[in-house]
Amino acid sequence: MVATRRIFYSNITMDKFDILVCTSAGVEAVTKRELYKLGITDCPATDGRLAFKGDLKTICDCNVSLRTADRVLIKIAEFGAQTFDDLFDGIFAIDWRDWVAVNQRVVVSAKSVKSKLFALSSIQSLGKKAIVEKLKKAYKVGSVDENGTTVKIEISLKNDVVTVCIDSSGDGLHKRGYRDLVGAAPLKETLAAAMIMFSVWNPDRPFVDLFCGSGTLPIEATMIGLNIAPNVNRDFAVQNFKFFEQDVLDEVRLKARDSVVERPLRIMGFDIDKNAISLSMRHAKRAGVQDYIHFQRQDFKDFSSKDRYGVIVSNPPYGERLMTEKEVRFLYKDLHAKFATLNDWSMGVLTSYYNFEKVFGKKADKNRKFFNSNLECHFYQYLGARPPKKQRDENQD
Repeated sequence: MVATRRIFYSNITMDKFDILVCTSAGVEAVTKRELYKLGITDCPATDGRLAFKGDLKTICDCNVSLRTADRVLIKIAEFGAQTFDDLFDGIFAIDWRDWVAVNQRVVVSAKSVKSKLFALSSIQSLGKKAIVEKLKKAYKVGSVDENGTTVKIEISLKNDVVTVCIDSSGDGLHKRGYRDLVGAAPLKETLAAAMIMFSVWNPDRPFVDLFCGSGTLPIEATMIGLNIAPNVNRDFAVQNFKFFEQDVLDEVRLKARDSVVERPLRIMGFDIDKNAISLSMRHAKRAGVQDYIHFQRQDFKDFSSKDRYGVIVSNPPYGERLMTEKEVRFLYKDLHAKFATLNDWSMGVLTSYYNFEKVFGKKADKNRKFFNSNLECHFYQYLGARPPKKQRDENQD
């Protein structure tokens, strides 16, 4: 048996935590850009996670302000384990009183890559047992009731190294709170924000979604344009931590609300389905941005604009659940014909359709691979002319 080798242990009496921001594959670059804006410049990315150190304020900042991150974890331990005894001993060695109250409900998730321990259900159950046994011993109780708030613990193994994290976000950060109803094949808010931030759009250019569905892309664009923090109004799991200080989160929220920028925006969402337009308007109202977006029932083939340098960002039907392949092919051909009529416009299209560029009739200027609800997709971007230099300079001021 290989002895447990402790590599790392986090002590919460310190003013710095080891933080991991999780993001979807293909989105890391724009999430890192967001972290830079928060003053976090040393954040190397590995396997969809950006690692850095920070305090409670940093944790709150990330949860409140990051648009493209899935969740924010705190790494509390890391050790080697090649047997279940190693795993149990390493988890039991953590002082769980720092993280979990005696009555909190502990939920354990597991991941394993290239490790001798790979049975996820066994890792979960053994990890939960080690935590409960340590809590019983530490609090000197015969049992743990788990009738309090939930604490989510992640145990991940890679190359026989165990990383134990606690989830500070709770619900995934894509759950902004404005989208209580969704249509068919919904686009996650975090991926919508990433698409917009990877595009060439800025608040001085028209923004159009030709297939707006439940309104996610126009709403996220408006929140970006007005600098509205995406999660300023929701709660997080960190609020249930023993070391949490409400004043810190209150300060972060106040700063975020004070940073909102009032400005005119030209944001439009179209859909041929009247129910989709009703849903979009409902969600925009819940997000508090209904006055900034023009929603209209309209076939994308009927769209026209006299504006120049506009940007279309859309998530049209893929075909897996909504349309036949023949219908999808006609749609993409018609989309190309419509785009050709828009002078100097740019467009980004998210699709899982394998032959999109051939059917569309033009090779994309940029192409990024994303995953939407575990479905591999590509974000094809077609770049129009850039605004005149004077206009670009004014936009940057």
